Amino acid sequence: MPKRLRVLLGLGFGLSLLGGCASSVEFSDRAPPPISPGAVPDAIPYAEPITRAGNTSPYTVNGQTYTVLKSAKNYSEEGKASWYGLKFHGRATANGERFSAYEPTAAHRSLPIPTFVRVTNLENQASMVVRINDRGPFHPDRIIDLSYGAAVRLGFADQGTARVRVDAVEVMGMSDLRSQVADTHRTLQLGAFMNEATATALAQDAQRVVTVPAVVIPATTESGVIFRVRLGAFDDPAALREAQGQLRAAGLPQGQPIP
Repeated sequence: MPKRLRVLLGLGFGLSLLGGCASSVEFSDRAPPPISPGAVPDAIPYAEPITRAGNTSPYTVNGQTYTVLKSAKNYSEEGKASWYGLKFHGRATANGERFSAYEPTAAHRSLPIPTFVRVTNLENQASMVVRINDRGPFHPDRIIDLSYGAAVRLGFADQGTARVRVDAVEVMGMSDLRSQVADTHRTLQLGAFMNEATATALAQDAQRVVTVPAVVIPATTESGVIFRVRLGAFDDPAALREAQGQLRAAGLPQGQPIP
């Protein structure tokens, strides 16, 4: 991540190999400024290659060895979910992306990166799709670590944990997906921030990497104004994917395709 944005976020990176939430067992976390559940979108499933980064298998953390699944097909599990937030905001995840406490992402010990999963809070039946881009939680009684924003959306941010079901989401075939993206998903949302200066800095850094416009869009929520950073519109899905690769190579969030 560019130095200027890193300073604005006021956070560093302390775990070099496995990403943000791997240290959440040892260090206390804290919630960022509150956000409305309606301001946290579902992750939109799309075909992505399994990355080399974040998929080393087996790997060992705190003396425990874990194996990454070869496929997420038919994966379904019930257990306890937790969340991670401001302690890790801006730090690199296991695949090198930057964690945002407000994005629909999550950490998992064994699912391939990236994998899209539907998480259902079994205590209130709230449900949403998130994208696995990190490793963890390295805590024996938890199966998934969600972003703070996802925990707000699912209704358990205040209590800290909840019993959930995690189901892998089947991604459409690439040919079908290209048609869908071309028709409806021509914009990338890089993040949503409570601080306008942080959003503006990200937009400026992204604009140096890609040629499409980068804009900051304020949105009023129940908790106040948030600032969304968006890129686009893209002429075709190939250009959108190319931009994601350029952003990732520059250490910036690769964003989520949206209509």
